[in-house]
Amino acid sequence: MNIASKQPVQNARETLAVLMGSACVIPVLTIERLEDAVPLAKALVAGGVRVLEVTLRTPVAIEAATAIMAEVPEATVGIGTILNADDLARAEALGAKFGISPGATPDLLKAAAASGLPFAPGIATASELMQALAYGFNLVKFFPAEQSGGIKALRALAGPFPDARFCPTGGIGETNAASWLGEPNVVAVGGSWLCPAADIRAGNWAGITAICNRTMKSLKPA
Repeated sequence: MNIASKQPVQNARETLAVLMGSACVIPVLTIERLEDAVPLAKALVAGGVRVLEVTLRTPVAIEAATAIMAEVPEATVGIGTILNADDLARAEALGAKFGISPGATPDLLKAAAASGLPFAPGIATASELMQALAYGFNLVKFFPAEQSGGIKALRALAGPFPDARFCPTGGIGETNAASWLGEPNVVAVGGSWLCPAADIRAGNWAGITAICNRTMKSLKPA
C-alpha cells in the first residue's frame, strides 16, 4: 500500500484504540430475536457497558443493530463476525462505529484498509498478525484467545511485535477477564458472558445488568 492508502486506516485505528480502551469489555451479542435487541442493549448500558458488538451470526443481526442505534443512543454499536468485503460494506452502510472479524483474508484486509471504518481483524498466529500489520492494523482481535494458547501465547507475540495491541476474545469470562486486562498489550477483552443466552431468552434484563455492574466494578483496578 502507498502512503495515501494508509491514511484512512491510520485514522481509523486511532479511533478504534480510543474506543476499545474506554470500553475495557466489549460484549459479543448474538441476537436471535429482533424484539430482544433494544431491551438487551438497555440492560447492558444500565450496567455500565456501552460499547457493543452485534455479530452477523443471525438473520436479524442488521435489523437488531439498526434498532439499537436508533433507540439506545447511549450505546456505541459495532458489527462483528465480518467475514468478507460485503459484510464490511453492510456494516459501513449501517453506520456502525467499528467492525471486528474472527479472522482475515487479504481481500478483507484490503477492503478494510480502504474503507476507513475502525476495524480489528482477527488473528491467532504470528503469520496472521504479520499480515494484519502489513495492512496497517496494529490493534487486532486475538481469537480464539484461550484455545490459541491463552496469556502465554499473547506474551510470546509481544516479543517480536511490541507495537501490536490486542482485544482477546474466546474463553474469556468473569473469572479471568482481569488477568487478560492486566497484560500491557491488551486494550480490551470481548466475550458473551455479560449476556448469557439463557438470560436473553428469558428476558432477564435485570440479571444481565447485574452481571455487567459486577464485572465493571471488579475490572476497575485493572
